[in-house]
Amino acid sequence: MRCLVCQNESLAGSHAELAEDLRREIREQMKAGKDDAQVIAYLTERYGDFVLYEPPFKPVTWLLWLGPLLFLGIGATAWYLILKRRRTLQDTPVDERQLVAAAKLLDEK
Repeated sequence: MRCLVCQNESLAGSHAELAEDLRREIREQMKAGKDDAQVIAYLTERYGDFVLYEPPFKPVTWLLWLGPLLFLGIGATAWYLILKRRRTLQDTPVDERQLVAAAKLLDEK
C-alpha cells in the first residue's frame, strides 16, 4: 500500500500522521477478522486506486498503463518520418545553376 501523503513511500515506512492512522485502521480490521482482500477493498473504496502501487487495469487507468506505449509509438513515428524526409532530401539532384551560385557565394567570402 502507498502512503497518500508521501506518494512514493510505502504505508508501512511512512511517518506521516495519516499513514499512522491508516496503519491503526488496518490493524483494527485485521483484529476484527477481515482478510487482506477485504482490507484492500476497504482502502481502495475509501481512497481510490491511488493507495495501490499497481493500480488495476480498467478503463479509468488505461492511459496510465498504455501511456508509455503511446509515447513510444509517437516517438517511433516521428523518427520514421524524419528519416524518410532526410532520405528524400538526399536524393534530390543538384543542377549546374545551383553549383555555380554556391561557388560564387564561397568566392565572395
